[in-house]
Amino acid sequence: MTRRLAEVAKKVGVSEATVSRVLNGKPGVSGATRQAVLTALDVLGYERPTQLRGERARLVGLVLPELQNPIFPAFAEVIGGALAQLGLTPVLCTQTKGGVSEADYVELLLQQQVSGVVFAGGLYAQADAPHDHYRLLAERNIPVVLVNAGIERLGFPSVSCDDAVAVEQAWRHLASLGHERIGLVLGPGDHVPSARKLAAARAVAGQELPEEFVARTIFSIEGGHAAGSKLIDRGVTGFICASDPLALGVVRAARRRGLDVPSRISVVGYDDSALMNCTEPPLTTVRQPIESMGKAAVELLNAQIGGSSVPADELLFEPELVVRGSTAQAPRD
Repeated sequence: MTRRLAEVAKKVGVSEATVSRVLNGKPGVSGATRQAVLTALDVLGYERPTQLRGERARLVGLVLPELQNPIFPAFAEVIGGALAQLGLTPVLCTQTKGGVSEADYVELLLQQQVSGVVFAGGLYAQADAPHDHYRLLAERNIPVVLVNAGIERLGFPSVSCDDAVAVEQAWRHLASLGHERIGLVLGPGDHVPSARKLAAARAVAGQELPEEFVARTIFSIEGGHAAGSKLIDRGVTGFICASDPLALGVVRAARRRGLDVPSRISVVGYDDSALMNCTEPPLTTVRQPIESMGKAAVELLNAQIGGSSVPADELLFEPELVVRGSTAQAPRD
């Protein structure tokens, strides 16, 4: 008990006596200090006293599928900063291969009595993945916001970048450069944003997008390399990729074949994540408006936390094509 008092007091910057008064429900402590002590208890992993467990903590789960793709740390920075301005503390939950699953994280967050959860990429975007943990959150009336497109039926509000507009921008850019054999490198077949991108490409391309010009893979540089190699063998010269790491994998595949980027192969990424202007060549990509999307997600979550009814709609944000050095005129031979 003494150790707990000392750790919480140090975390908050108050005396152990103040912490003791909060834990015992004694008067003489400001509301802000009381809330800071309770939040520190949650952050440090201590159970709240029985009489205080009925209140939800000022904690918000921020669940990410990975940190290797720079887009997810970027979202975490924006969302975490917006939460902090509201007096909410983000609890970062990152999945690792063979580690804690998304469902396990949801159980842990429920144990901590979080005020809400933001998912920025996750199993909700895969139609064939398990979704019981989302239904559990809904049954408990926990405020939830999804970042980017998910499956239907979950009933949560979401903020998304417009996948259709993104692909249209990329396709028209490559077509304007004279590319006639344009291919797509997408995520798995049940991945909703990838399915949207494919539908948009078919709408804009018509008969110019044969099935053999579409490759599906895992979201990684290695996945992009493997998919890119297949499409290069099939004669594709212009690539539209569902993420920046996939695009970097395609660039690597081209170079391993001795093909110059962009004089022989043009590549367009998606996200405009950190350092894409520092690659060689700098990556042409479609930029997600991370700042606007992250702040909107927090606004939707905070409204729910405050008791407002938020419709389970999808807010679509406009992407922006950023032209750099990985695209050029199509080769003439």
